[in-house]
Amino acid sequence: MPSVGRCWALRGKRITSPVSTGYKNFYAYTSVSPYTGASFTLFLPWVNTDIMNLYLKRFSAAHASTEILLIMDQAGWHCSKDLKVPGNILIEKLPPYSPELNPVERLWQWLRRHVCKNRLYEILSELENELSLAFRNFSNPFLARLCGCSYL
Repeated sequence: MPSVGRCWALRGKRITSPVSTGYKNFYAYTSVSPYTGASFTLFLPWVNTDIMNLYLKRFSAAHASTEILLIMDQAGWHCSKDLKVPGNILIEKLPPYSPELNPVERLWQWLRRHVCKNRLYEILSELENELSLAFRNFSNPFLARLCGCSYL
């Protein structure tokens, strides 16, 4: 969804930002270590248990020799009885209705403010390319600062 916000303009000049009311979607499944800033992201077409299982499988394989504590909210596809959690991943669920406690939410806010704000992408692949570029340019120290929180 487009994010419309304030911006600087010449005095007396009105700035407009195009907005489209139709939506096409893809979803960024991302895990970030709030301590090291290491991250793992997949852009996937849907949110459901099968896709979450795919993400967990690939995330686990990418960090096969590491024990991982994954903090998630209680979205339906996170709590499904069909969710297959690999052996090296331990899932801790946040209290209901408290997604703001999830450190990765700070990343989503940053992306909305710095990548998506006042932009209309004509085709979905343009947005995907911009987000891919942003993820490639993130440094681990930046992500650790952005997603770090005192309560972990």
